[in-house]
Order: sequence, then structure tokens, then C-alpha cells
Amino acid sequence: MVTVSDIARNKIVELRQKDGLAENTAIRVAVEGGGCSGLMYDLQFDATQQPTDHLVEDKGIKILVDRKSLLYLAGTELDFSDGLNGKGFQFKNPNATRTCGCGESFAV
Repeated sequence: MVTVSDIARNKIVELRQKDGLAENTAIRVAVEGGGCSGLMYDLQFDATQQPTDHLVEDKGIKILVDRKSLLYLAGTELDFSDGLNGKGFQFKNPNATRTCGCGESFAV
């Protein structure tokens, strides 16, 4: 299961409103090949659930994850930071054995 922190939840709601998207628009979290460590996270808004998607809801946020990505993301928390050391969404993934310095790619 993928969860969101309170800070990430607030940022998702803010961005969804800013983009004029419906309140029930989900976020899609996926894993793709690439990056320094071999796998990269992909995060975007998506209103369409595919037949092979896994849908979870945490803190009122609908999260879509495809089957393949779910294997890499089980137990992951989506967080948000706007501090001096980096701004943006961060993935706290217990399955990652190695991450790159920027936090955008990982290996298992």
C-alpha cells in the first residue's frame, strides 16, 4: 500500500485546485526504468483508472498504481519537502536498497 504524509496531502490538494482538477482526481504513482540507480518514480494526476490499476485511498487522496509498480512501491510513503535541501515530492520507499543523491531514482 502507498500512503501520503499530511504535508504531501495538503500539497496535492493545493496543486489539484490550482490546476482546476476535480476533487476526485487521483494521483498516479509509477516506477519506470531509468535514472542513476536504475529505476525512477513518476507522479502525475490521472482521472482514469485502468483495469490493471490498484486503487488505494489515504487521507482522502486516491492513489492509482499499476501492477508492476506496486511490487516496487509496497509500503512507500509519499512526502513533500519545501526546505533548503530540496523542494518537491519525496518517496520514502522501504524496498529501495540504494538511491541517488537527488532522490529521484532508486534500486531494489
